[in-house]
Amino acid sequence: MTLSRTKFTVRAFESKTLSWWRVRKPQIDMSPPYQRRGRLWSAADKAYLIDSILNGFDVPKFYLADFTYSDSKLNKKRLPYAIIDGKQRFEAIFDFFEGKLTLNSDFVFLEDPSVKLGGLGYKDIVQNFSEIAEILDNYNISVMSVITNKVERINELFVRLNRSKPLTGAEVRNAMTGPAPEVIRELAKHEFFVELIRFQVQRGQDQNAAVKLLVFEYHKGPQETKKTILDNFVKEAAKARDKLELAARRTHATLDDLASIFLPKDPLLNSAGSVPVYYWFIRDLRARDYPRVRDFLVRFEEDRRKNRQNVDEGSSGRIDKEFVEYDQFNRNTNDVASHVGRIRILKNKFSRFNS
Repeated sequence: MTLSRTKFTVRAFESKTLSWWRVRKPQIDMSPPYQRRGRLWSAADKAYLIDSILNGFDVPKFYLADFTYSDSKLNKKRLPYAIIDGKQRFEAIFDFFEGKLTLNSDFVFLEDPSVKLGGLGYKDIVQNFSEIAEILDNYNISVMSVITNKVERINELFVRLNRSKPLTGAEVRNAMTGPAPEVIRELAKHEFFVELIRFQVQRGQDQNAAVKLLVFEYHKGPQETKKTILDNFVKEAAKARDKLELAARRTHATLDDLASIFLPKDPLLNSAGSVPVYYWFIRDLRARDYPRVRDFLVRFEEDRRKNRQNVDEGSSGRIDKEFVEYDQFNRNTNDVASHVGRIRILKNKFSRFNS
């Protein structure tokens, strides 16, 4: 079957049990480009979903891109289905089936509270309470089949479905159309983000940092990096693909330089807010300066910490005004004045460090 480019259909999938979907897990693309990262739910959150299923409560609808109707160009992994909404729920269900998850210790089976299932996994329940296991096996979930050849429609549907949920700016931008989201995803795969940073990335913090670097390169200098600015950049870049590609190449090259300076899970990279500042500071240095950069930054942070102690203790004679200014800039990490000011202070301090 061939779909027209404008066709967009959302309809209920034929009712199927969790056991049916369990068998077809390998046929579902769980990580299409627009998706949020998985493993965001805690074990307790996931177990609570299984609790709801075993106790007969309703579970929200799942939405799958359905490629069984056509040979779609959107089907990058050549699988019948791709998750649009419900990834965390599917992960919880599959984890329980696969023995990676147990029920919470305080689980109560409402139909018969005398049955003690807390702390048990799926195999335990199958072996000892087969009739209860059948509740999970035969539970029907509501799955909506989304049929389209336009990635814009899928992206928009994802954002609309998650509008009431706390999506981060990075997650929303990841679902936008145009070339920029893919460029940002590729930058976030760089060794610098995969191996060297120390901050969390489950909610797209690495992509959020990467787009800030890309914005700097795109405009050839530090910029304001608040959410609205970054969102507008993703839209604007769709109209200037050559400029975006050039900025991406420059960003990648500078990240190569940073990767030669920092260490794996570097304590200096504990905060995403410092990455754009370190990036532009290092970008303007000569390669022969690189061997001294990390030692300088370690000393800089140690001296800045001691200076804060002096301020707290009121030791005015030992207070470095540049460190005080840096700390003030650090309160508004997305302001252009903050970026420019911190970079200026780093350059001044590094010059004296080298003298």
